[in-house]
Amino acid sequence: MTTQILPATDQELWFLEGLIDQRDRVQHIPINSVPFRIGRSAELGLCLPSPAVSKAHAEIVSVGDKLFLRDLDSTNGTFVNGHRVAGTTPIGEGDLIQFATIDFRVKREAAQSFNNTVSDSSCDLSGMLARFHNLMSSRAVVPVFQPIIAFADKSVIGYEILSRSRIDGLETPRDMFLVAERLHLAAELSTMLRWEGVRTGDQIIPATNLFINTHPCEKMTLGLLDNLRELRERFPERPLTIEIHEGAVTDLEEMQTFREAITELNIGLAYDDFGAGQTRLLDLVAVPPDYLKFDIKLIRDIHLHPQQQQMVESLVTMVRDFGIAALAEGIERPEEAEICQQIGFDFAQGYFFGRPMLVDSVPVA
Repeated sequence: MTTQILPATDQELWFLEGLIDQRDRVQHIPINSVPFRIGRSAELGLCLPSPAVSKAHAEIVSVGDKLFLRDLDSTNGTFVNGHRVAGTTPIGEGDLIQFATIDFRVKREAAQSFNNTVSDSSCDLSGMLARFHNLMSSRAVVPVFQPIIAFADKSVIGYEILSRSRIDGLETPRDMFLVAERLHLAAELSTMLRWEGVRTGDQIIPATNLFINTHPCEKMTLGLLDNLRELRERFPERPLTIEIHEGAVTDLEEMQTFREAITELNIGLAYDDFGAGQTRLLDLVAVPPDYLKFDIKLIRDIHLHPQQQQMVESLVTMVRDFGIAALAEGIERPEEAEICQQIGFDFAQGYFFGRPMLVDSVPVA
């Protein structure tokens, strides 16, 4: 068999990122020649000393600058993104490859930065790839629900779905998305969190609106919209509102298309974190949402700052004049709640009205 040096296109290098030994650190193995063989044998390009791996388990080949994976009649199989390989399967950046029970992520990186990537691997990353794969494959997230109340009568009109996990190092959304972004899987994680959140939250009384989140990397008219269609098909009667970060509203034509599509699905729209960054009120109301969620930075200690009150009140008045409901986030004190009600907010959310809770603590159907 002839070995071919794999060309580096635009000085980029293909490599596999993962754990050869679960007690070891994350390793970056360059795929610098093809066929690149993987198995238990020490003579191969990548030796995986695991009894679950066959002596010659699989190989990576190329056609031009594209890579393909071929299983070599292994006992326990080769998998790409959870699907067992039969014949030759194309692979690309971000794909998850499993050789029996050992996982790797396919990566592509500029050759000059590859050495930095390798040297930057630290013990902090040890086991993280395996734990994140466990999170995704077992859907090991714990949805929690924070109430949203109406100022008029203090009734609960909905719950924002937030997520936690019990996996070490991945307990909070920040922890989960830090790893997901490194692995280019933030959109997949966001999709999974929404699905599990609505599935769990569907136990809550039927008329209650569930507010579901997005990640800025998600394409509104592609994967996100497909996910919302699937949610609506599975949960046809559940009131839903999708939250989009106000900073993600950059293409008004795309946003208008998205708005029309979710209206057909009977899904509401909220712009989240209004005022956290560069506020573009006129752009936002060009595609008006049902709710505008004012960021906690505008609400925190509002009772102590008269000028802040005046500014927020003017914004609330403008928003309501456009027919948009104004929602104050992050209310933690009774004084903040009192001022927010006085200056005209319709709805409120925050620890003062209720912390995120497990579904068992929420009124259910």
